[in-house]
Amino acid sequence: MAERIPRDQSLRRVHGAGALFSAGYGNVGSSIYYALGVTAAFALGLTPLAFMIAGLIFVCTAATYAEATVMYPEAGGSSSFARHAFNELVSFIAAWGQMLNFTITVAISAYFVPHYLAVLWPALAHAPGDVVGGAILIGGLAWLNIRGGQESAKFNTVLAAIDLATQVILVAVGILLVFSPDVLVSNVHLGVAPTWPDFALGIAVGMIAYTGIETISNMSEEAKDAAKSVPQGVALVVAAVLVLYLLIPIVALSAMPVTVDPDTGGYVTELGTEYADSPMLGIVENLGLSDGITDLLRIYVGLIAAVILTVATNAALIGVSRLSYSMGQFRQLPPAIRQLHPKYRTPYVAILFFAFLAIVTQLPGKAEFLATMYSFGAMLSFTIAHAAVIWLRRKYPDAEREWKPPLNFRLRGALLPLTAVVGGLSTFAAWLVVMALNPVTLAAGVVWMVAGFVGYLLYRRHQELPLSRTVKVVTPEPLGVEELEYRSIIVAFAADQPFSEELMATAARLTSDRRRGIHLTALLTVPRHLPLDSAMVEEEGEAQSKIERAKLMAGARVSGRVERTRPGQEGYFLARQAKETHAEALVIGLQSRDGVPQYSKTLETVLRERPCRVIVVSEGTGE
Repeated sequence: MAERIPRDQSLRRVHGAGALFSAGYGNVGSSIYYALGVTAAFALGLTPLAFMIAGLIFVCTAATYAEATVMYPEAGGSSSFARHAFNELVSFIAAWGQMLNFTITVAISAYFVPHYLAVLWPALAHAPGDVVGGAILIGGLAWLNIRGGQESAKFNTVLAAIDLATQVILVAVGILLVFSPDVLVSNVHLGVAPTWPDFALGIAVGMIAYTGIETISNMSEEAKDAAKSVPQGVALVVAAVLVLYLLIPIVALSAMPVTVDPDTGGYVTELGTEYADSPMLGIVENLGLSDGITDLLRIYVGLIAAVILTVATNAALIGVSRLSYSMGQFRQLPPAIRQLHPKYRTPYVAILFFAFLAIVTQLPGKAEFLATMYSFGAMLSFTIAHAAVIWLRRKYPDAEREWKPPLNFRLRGALLPLTAVVGGLSTFAAWLVVMALNPVTLAAGVVWMVAGFVGYLLYRRHQELPLSRTVKVVTPEPLGVEELEYRSIIVAFAADQPFSEELMATAARLTSDRRRGIHLTALLTVPRHLPLDSAMVEEEGEAQSKIERAKLMAGARVSGRVERTRPGQEGYFLARQAKETHAEALVIGLQSRDGVPQYSKTLETVLRERPCRVIVVSEGTGE
């Protein structure tokens, strides 16, 4: 008999610090393409300072995520941290805030893609071309994700490198050609341009340029030596964005200084007005290069920005699908939200629902609203993450922590991280600023959170579950199935039963032979009053069509035939066939009626005879 091959079904730990950096920077680095103009609209000449203060808050937030991720290397980010520190209700609040982040990321990234593609087609630079283009992009990516499209890690690494190189080149050229300390000083009119409330709002909005750090947290399950690679990856991202996000606004405001608007008499900068929807193109066009070089550089930067923002849009859609499925697993959302597509096995309901929300939110074409809504959700999630780390220090003071940030202090017997305290107070203050200075954002954010909480409350009450206790959906698995691969598998089903894709999907995952690893046996039961070889053309034809359908699913790995048996002998036939063919596993379905498992005589016989490993797949229950 051929031997069984052990297989580890857990996520492979293959990502080092470099891979984590490229993934993190690929998400964080895309934000500057829209955050720069929106922030400059508020902070004006103090935009570099706003980015620097936001960057320092980001350092504290990155330290918090590094510590908690190393302690709990699992996907979920602030939601996971809150679950361990507090309870399921707080975890839901953090997760619902993250869901807002993902939805707005889809909307804002897709909205800015047409503005950068306007270098090729100017109609995309304004309404309705920009919002229609964004809606088409979201719809197309949603379709791809429903069909199971995935990001390419290598492709994202290359893009992150190109993105980083492009930003470095623009900064270097800008410093050589337009950098002017005198212009930067003259841009600032303290208390007037910007006003102090606008500057505070600029800091809060500037934080969107640094969001995306949860990407590393979500990849931690695949990180090699998480205690080292996660903090190193985070540190590299922090170092890169701190430097670039200080220098890029300096170059931009040197090229597009603050001036007085002759129509309104107020202070403005082209960075936050004319080029608000494509700020990096504004830098290119105001570097003072020759027309030919400027045109080529515009096309290059426009295409690079469009591609990177498209990847960011797709990453957010993937995040929506993963987070919604995770929330469903922890009974935070109804099962319908995490329902998988019958063919593509993707959470298509969640993808369609949140893609539709993203399209609706970007249709008005209000970049400032999208930015402040993003800040609302992000600051809430970050604040909960900081609070979770602080509480984990008090709750589990003696727990092993393989990485801790510097600057810790003792308070009431607990060693607390200064970064989490400062970061938590800062992100909470930024959250309050966004709400206080933007009534529309406040209303929309409150509606989002209240709607989510009411839905959570009603669902939990309906399921008779406590609001704060963690209850995870557990899908029973046959003992040892996830640890093994089999060289030969028999898949058995009754010829008069509906064809089961679940049976074939299970067998395909478990076979290691890529040629003839699966044999499909369609059992055709011949009544006792008929000869065993009697003509049953219609029944045999239907059974054979099911075998052919199975071959289409799994290709050349599938062989099969219709086998005739007498009533009550089906189980014995399968047991004998498994022994004679030296099959390593037999996959058979467990039918359900009204949610109640129905153990057939065939299944009972196979389990009693047990000629090899028997794998029972539940059918008709969605599990």
